[in-house]
Amino acid sequence: MDIVFLHGLRVDAVIGIWDWERQFEQTLEIDLDLGTDIRPAARSDTIDDTIDYKSVTKRVIQLTQTSGFLLVERLAETIADTLFAEFGVLWVKIRINKKSAVRQVRDVGIQIERTRPA
Repeated sequence: MDIVFLHGLRVDAVIGIWDWERQFEQTLEIDLDLGTDIRPAARSDTIDDTIDYKSVTKRVIQLTQTSGFLLVERLAETIADTLFAEFGVLWVKIRINKKSAVRQVRDVGIQIERTRPA
C-alpha cells in the first residue's frame, strides 16, 4: 500500500469537554496518512488518479471547524469515515495533537488507524 501524507495541518476549532474550553478556539495539529494505490496516477500523471491532498485538506479543515465535538476521539473517527466515503481511501492513520490540553505537556492527543470497511 502506498501512503499519501499530510502532516502538521493546523486548524482552529472549538473542542473540549470543559466549559472554559468551549469559550474559544484551540489550535489542533492534525497528521494524516492515507493508504491508497498511487500506481494509476504514476502511469497517467493526472490528479484524477490519486488522492487530491488539497481537497482533503479543505475537507478536514471544514469538518474540524464546524464539528463542535467535545472529544478529539469523535473528531478523528468522523475524519476517518469522511476520508473513506468521499476520497476512496483504503486505510488511514490520524493523529490529532491538542497542544493546549495539558499545560505541563508539549504534545497531547490521540492517534487512530482504521481500514475502510468492506
